[in-house]
Amino acid sequence: MQNEEQALEDGKFEAVTSPVSAFDVWANFGDDNTMQEESVVQAEEGKKVPFVGDKEPLSTLAAEYESGSPILLEKIKVLDKQYSAIRRTRGDGNCFFRSFMFSYLEHILQCQDLAEVERIKMNVEECRKTLQKLGYPDLTFEDFFALFLEQLEDVIQGKETSLSHDELVFRSRDQSISDYVVMFFRFVTSGEIQKRSEFFEPFILGLTNSTVEQFCKSSVEPMGEESDHVHIIALSDALGIPIRVMYLDRSSCDTGGVSVNHHDFIPAAGDLPRTSCGSEASSPFITLLYRPGHYDILYPK
Repeated sequence: MQNEEQALEDGKFEAVTSPVSAFDVWANFGDDNTMQEESVVQAEEGKKVPFVGDKEPLSTLAAEYESGSPILLEKIKVLDKQYSAIRRTRGDGNCFFRSFMFSYLEHILQCQDLAEVERIKMNVEECRKTLQKLGYPDLTFEDFFALFLEQLEDVIQGKETSLSHDELVFRSRDQSISDYVVMFFRFVTSGEIQKRSEFFEPFILGLTNSTVEQFCKSSVEPMGEESDHVHIIALSDALGIPIRVMYLDRSSCDTGGVSVNHHDFIPAAGDLPRTSCGSEASSPFITLLYRPGHYDILYPK
């Protein structure tokens, strides 16, 4: 796709280990029957799932598809070789941001990467300035920014306010906290899209006939609006955080074997986490599983 090629030339994101583009992968979910079937499954499961669930083995995912498509079951077997667990999020339209929220804070809690905390604080300040330049009054977003920064500080250990992992899970299930952090990410995403409107406009026109500003007001900022590749690119670039998305779909493989497509969303070089957990800076430490209309968290082995 021409727009994606231009994006690659600009160095804003690239598929690091997969030849399949994010846009091609999303096209695999265009089948109406697939979308309808997945929506029914997710609607039923969503009623049972808290905002952020517990870790589960991938066998629980396979159980959902026991009477479904054989290729999906085969792909889940492939995933099971690479990932040790899945953590589900509620299918309420906020699952991408909720998954990202928990995965990132969990990473900081486990790594205690103070350099990354300072780096992300600087990026958050830039996001605040972006919204101000776009004409947003501080009162429309400041509470959301403040609460995210509070959660970020609290996952650093050694203070009276420090959180344990169980407490992080509890907070992520507390709607008054969880929704505020989701709104923080929504405003960050909206600001990035509007700041780089010329870059994002072709992608948005491919999804809807609305302008960039209209798209942000109707499809990014409101709670419950689902996310796609535009949202992921914008959030990854704004905060400088790589994200890997694994796609569970019915697409066949040209080689005859079964594999699971994925796409790495890599922000502009020079502003990447210097993680202390052993992975390379450009290697995503957030991995999400995408099924039509829904995201969950995956844990590599």
